[in-house]
Amino acid sequence: MLSTTQMILAVIVVAALTFACRLTPFVLLRGRHSDLVEFLSTTMPLGVMIVLIAYTLDGVVADPARWVPALAGIVATAGLHLWRRQIGLSLVGGTGVYIVLSLLLG
Repeated sequence: MLSTTQMILAVIVVAALTFACRLTPFVLLRGRHSDLVEFLSTTMPLGVMIVLIAYTLDGVVADPARWVPALAGIVATAGLHLWRRQIGLSLVGGTGVYIVLSLLLG
């Protein structure tokens, strides 16, 4: 069993490493044009959406209380994104639709 001090140190180390991993690409690529970064900026949003759709549909069964919220959430996310082109609005709106329908049908 870890002591409180050990747990705090572990959290600090993990937080510092996470911060460093997220900061490093920006520091290394600052002021440079990169074909890789340009490619990722155009393909990552679609890739993220595909992963989210696959995750949402994983384990969905024929019961309408399970697949209706998932399908409605996906449609709401896509519709909001096509309408406003704001990823935050799309994800929050689609998640909200999914949660509300899950609670109503569950």
